[in-house]
Formats: sequence, structure tokens, C-alpha cells
Amino acid sequence: MFHDPPDLAAMAEALSRSKYYRVLRRLVPRTMSAPASGQEAKVGILLDTETTGLDHARDEIIELGMVKFDYSADGRIVGVRDTFSAFNEPSAPISAEVTALTGITNEMVAGHKFDDAAVTAFAESAVITIAHNSAFDRRFVERYWPLFEHKAWGCSMSEIDWRENGFAGAQLGYLLNGAGFFHQAHRAVDDCHALLEVLAFELPSTGAPALALLLETARRKTLRVWAEQSPFELKDSLKRRGYRWNDGSDGRPKSWYIDVTEAAFADEIAFLRTEIYTRDVEPAVQRLTAFTRFSSRA
Repeated sequence: MFHDPPDLAAMAEALSRSKYYRVLRRLVPRTMSAPASGQEAKVGILLDTETTGLDHARDEIIELGMVKFDYSADGRIVGVRDTFSAFNEPSAPISAEVTALTGITNEMVAGHKFDDAAVTAFAESAVITIAHNSAFDRRFVERYWPLFEHKAWGCSMSEIDWRENGFAGAQLGYLLNGAGFFHQAHRAVDDCHALLEVLAFELPSTGAPALALLLETARRKTLRVWAEQSPFELKDSLKRRGYRWNDGSDGRPKSWYIDVTEAAFADEIAFLRTEIYTRDVEPAVQRLTAFTRFSSRA
């Protein structure tokens, strides 16, 4: 005898109220919607690329995904305007390693080319562009579409302290699970939909969406301090302090560097003078904003 399936939503809700269970729901992309009438909102774009390699100066983008959304002054997502997804056939065949990593084959991209005018039209109204590794994605898309050089950028991976907010790491799939969803990503735009839900998730520590914290961080001016010609034997001290190494291949100094807030700048200079160089130094310093941060121009 045939029986109607159980009310899965009610079952999931009952389980989620128990301290013994945790429920993950399959991510279903949000439908297109507009902010409520009279509600003030700004436009943002979530962006993800797949590429033939890691070198933004030589490797090529083979897939671009974007989701355009509306957000309120308090960082709440109040609408989804549109999505963009496109392949691009590179000048050389995609390697087996890249296919294994991205799932993109030469057959999938064959005959596809980006419509530059369509990309520009899609992104031009955005106040901010957000990627889950903007230090990677921004450098690639700036090379293809100059429009992105003039946009403010935020990074959902590095500009939110996920550990401080109860997460064990910043990997997108893990963050999505923490927000109560799972997805079987196949395309770059799927990861954009996943990131939308991660940024909409209310952080227990603040009671506000993750997007609000990201916007607050992105708006701050930061200072990039370069510890050039620092003693090799003190590299571990720099690493413990949070410095990162740049190998010089991108035209920037071959040096350790760190990004700090204006309030922390004096302490950083004091650290370098007393712990690294043991003398007065005037290290090279760059002032960064959301318009220059993560760019190859910085």
C-alpha cells in the first residue's frame, strides 16, 4: 500500500532542536528577488574563477561565475539580482592536473570565449566585489577586465576571523556546513551561491551576518609593512608574528611582509626595530584600501 512520504522539513526541524543532532540542508540557490519597496540597498557581486594555473600574469581563466545581490546598511542580504556563468577556451589545452582539480575538461570549454561586454555590463553597478580568495581572483580578473581595477574588493576568506567566530578553518565547504548547508559544487557560480549563504549566516558572537563583519573589515585602511633584508635566521620569528613571504616573482619586493591596522602600526615598527634589526629602521610601507588591497597593482 502506498504511503505519502513523511514531512521531511518537520523532521529536520525537530532534529535541529535537539542537542544530539545537527542538520545540513542541501543548498538550493536563492531565486531572483528585489529589496522590499522603499528599502535602501547597495549592490555587491560574489565572484569565483577557475584557471589553468596560479600565475596571474601568464595562466588563463577558463571559467567565471558571479552572483549579483543587494545588501542593506547593516550587512543583510536583501535580494538577489542575477547570476553569470561562462566558460573560456584557453590558448593551450587544459592539463590533466587542472581537470582533476576543477572538473573542467577541454571538451567543456571548446569553442567558448568570454563576452567582455557582458562581463562589464554585469559587474559595473556593483559597489563591492567579494571573492573567497581575493588575492587570487582579483589579480586574474583585473588582467581580463579593467573594470575590476576600480572596484572596492573584500575577501571572505581573509577578512573574517572565522576561528574567532567558532569555525575551525576558512575552507568554503566547511563554512557552508557551519551555516547549515551542503552542496555538490560543479561550477564556479555554485561556489558563489554557497558563499552567499555563508555571508548571510548570523555569527553567534555578534548576532549579525558575516557580511556585516566583512564590510567593516574591508572599509578599514591598512598598512603593509615590508621587512626587507631581514636576517634569515629570524624568519621563524617573523612567521610567528604573522608575516608572509613574497618571492619577488610578481614585481613586489622579495621579502617578508605583514598587513596591520593604523592603530597597530607603531607596535609593528617597534617590533622590527627591537626584535629583527636591533636598530632604527624605516621599512617600506604601503597604504591599502579596499580599492587597492589584493590587487597586483598594490
